Amino acid sequence: MPRRLISVAMAFCAVPAMCSAAAGNRSASVIQEACASLPHGDHPTARLHNGDTEVVVFLPDATNGYYRSSRFDWSGIIGCASYRGHTYFGEWFDKYDPMGNDAVTGPAEEFRAEDGKELGYAAAPAGGEFVKPGVGVLKKPTDASYKFGFVYPIVDHGEWKVKVKARSISFTQRLRSATGYSYDYTKVLELDAKRPVITLKHTLKNVGSKAIDTNVYDHDFFMLDAKPVSAADVVTFGFEPVAKEPLGDAARIEKNQILFTATPSRGHRAQGYLTGWTGKPGEYSVHVVDTSTRVGILQTSDAPISNSYFWSTPRTICPELYIPVHATPGASAKWDIRYTLEAPSN
Repeated sequence: MPRRLISVAMAFCAVPAMCSAAAGNRSASVIQEACASLPHGDHPTARLHNGDTEVVVFLPDATNGYYRSSRFDWSGIIGCASYRGHTYFGEWFDKYDPMGNDAVTGPAEEFRAEDGKELGYAAAPAGGEFVKPGVGVLKKPTDASYKFGFVYPIVDHGEWKVKVKARSISFTQRLRSATGYSYDYTKVLELDAKRPVITLKHTLKNVGSKAIDTNVYDHDFFMLDAKPVSAADVVTFGFEPVAKEPLGDAARIEKNQILFTATPSRGHRAQGYLTGWTGKPGEYSVHVVDTSTRVGILQTSDAPISNSYFWSTPRTICPELYIPVHATPGASAKWDIRYTLEAPSN
């Protein structure tokens, strides 16, 4: 059993599951139709809206949370985002399990070290502990190499505090471990007062004795109006991507774009590591558009890129841009990521 369970304090509501009726003007009657029928919406959620835009966010909860597994950051998971009646995230998988490794919706952020091992994993013996920011202290069952697809037992979730306001949610995880890796991690998800813009503001303060050197990326799991991925979908980057290995026959690269030639499937891949970025600020930009409807989403950051991977299935498009995260003991790392939702006015 975990040593410490999550403690959640809400700004506007004492019961997290009731926050969907508390955010914004605190009236469930304003819920827009596009996000009204949310799969597994019985888990704790909060709803933010500014008129044309609504965002439904799952809240971290060790007992009843939508996502309780060991890969992705528990905070800032968007179950639905709608603008002018169009949607941008959703359930891309066939089977839902809150303990499933990747049974999660976008943006779904994951911290991943450059060597493929998490903080303290290499030094930990079998049965020892290591740290995954946004999740907590995990147990290393064997001496096998770290595998992101494996569900590791969570020993300590840390202490979570969540504050919901009219157009923002603040998540703070306080983690103290015996591994030398300890931190205070804060993420603020903000919906612009008027525009269809969602901003994720991050601060990771190192309060441990060891330096934190890792990367973070948003898996995204974009689903434009829940339509199958097709040749109408175009992905544009802030740099000219170069595939380390062939992406597969379902997509091709032209200058700074990935164009689909078919719907990705088991026999027709569209995925692989990308190079072409230099690590300079300004390159972090990815624009996914369904050219048949002009519905799209623009993801940007002022942070540099440290790695890049492209992944897709018949249901989702995932351009993964990694951001380096470095914090010496006593120091903090900060970075922001913005999502701009796009849809025609008629």
